[in-house]
Amino acid sequence: MEQIDLKAQVRKSTGKGSARTLRREQQIPAVLYGPKTDSVLLSIDAKEFEAIIKKANIGSVLLNLQIQNGETSIRPAMVKEWQTHPVTGAFLHIDFYEIDMQNKIKVSVPVTTLGKAAGIEEGGLLQIVLRELDILCLPTAIPDAIEVDVTELDIGDSIHIEEIPLSGDIEILEDLEATVVTVLAPKVEEVEVAEELAEGEEEALEEGAEGEAPEPETPSEETKEE
Repeated sequence: MEQIDLKAQVRKSTGKGSARTLRREQQIPAVLYGPKTDSVLLSIDAKEFEAIIKKANIGSVLLNLQIQNGETSIRPAMVKEWQTHPVTGAFLHIDFYEIDMQNKIKVSVPVTTLGKAAGIEEGGLLQIVLRELDILCLPTAIPDAIEVDVTELDIGDSIHIEEIPLSGDIEILEDLEATVVTVLAPKVEEVEVAEELAEGEEEALEEGAEGEAPEPETPSEETKEE
């Protein structure tokens, strides 16, 4: 996986007031930490970070943090946690985790499908059961996605984790028997129920048309006299 450069500035001040000031200046408060790293308070450009995330999965993007503090130091890192505004979706805070490029790491990568399932031609519906998979691999070997070929799937067929071919030294950290994708049968039952209801309405209308209308009451002699 390509390592993406991201500039970061060391920040000295903390607290809510300082964080609000940074956000008004289109900066995101952040922190870098790791098992062999002292925590470093940072700020990053919001537009630069958002542009990166639009092109990569936030949970697996590999970054070269270019930390500027008089001189520039480069730290390989990944996004560990993040906070966003509940309404606007804007990033409020980012936690970066410094990684060792020589050791395997656990990341989540998206699942993508290749081809068109044969069962779709018969009215079936392709369902992706697991949209992300946790994997273990070296930072430089993180795939952009786990690709699953669904071309041969008929209605009722499924692909499980153990059936996914992997290239390189990648291990999927999930139940090997778990279903990743499947082709569901068309919703025949709903169609049949709708047809039965339609038939019932037609029968009710026909019965109403065939029934005899009640004869009008003939006024009694007493009523006539009144």
